[in-house]
Amino acid sequence: MSRADLVEDLKAILMDAALKFQAEDGSDFWRHLDIAARDLSRVRRRTLLGTLNLVADQPNYPAPPDILAPKVALWGMHERSSRKPWDPNWVGRLPVLRLVESAGTQEIWLDPAPTAAQIADLGAVYKFYYFATHRIDEDPSQTTVQSSDRPLLLIRAAAQALQELAHNNVTKPVQLGSAGVGSMPKNGTPAALSQSLMMLFERMAA
Repeated sequence: MSRADLVEDLKAILMDAALKFQAEDGSDFWRHLDIAARDLSRVRRRTLLGTLNLVADQPNYPAPPDILAPKVALWGMHERSSRKPWDPNWVGRLPVLRLVESAGTQEIWLDPAPTAAQIADLGAVYKFYYFATHRIDEDPSQTTVQSSDRPLLLIRAAAQALQELAHNNVTKPVQLGSAGVGSMPKNGTPAALSQSLMMLFERMAA
């Protein structure tokens, strides 16, 4: 699924309501799809492997740009499960993995920070799984949404578009098309249709 193809599908769903969005470069529809893709990440989890290059006693590291939330740390887990607290090579307290916003940017924080002894024992590459946001791209191979979730993405994007119309005090009823995404409400005010589509999105995602 390319961004251009999804924009055309979204316009087909919105029909005349699509004319309310005037950005010549299509960025209005990109915004709707990007917001939909991020919300899709909530109901269609995407797990990726992240790595950090550890520095002794340093707690904070740049977060992956697509991170939604940490999932589980892998560093030191094998050694912790295979050693006993009374063994001389017990790993000690391992860091808790957290996502923190600092000065407007997201960082991975390890608390407590790994020590030089732990790094020498367990290695300097800290691996962890994290939940990642979905991405819509012009290159279909870079779009992370599964083809089976295309209707779900489009319904959420249409709900976002109609919500924006409602916020702009558009109260005239509009009619929606289907664009091959199944049963959807056809007529109503933007606010009512947006609410109906969000309910449909949640039901389909369950």
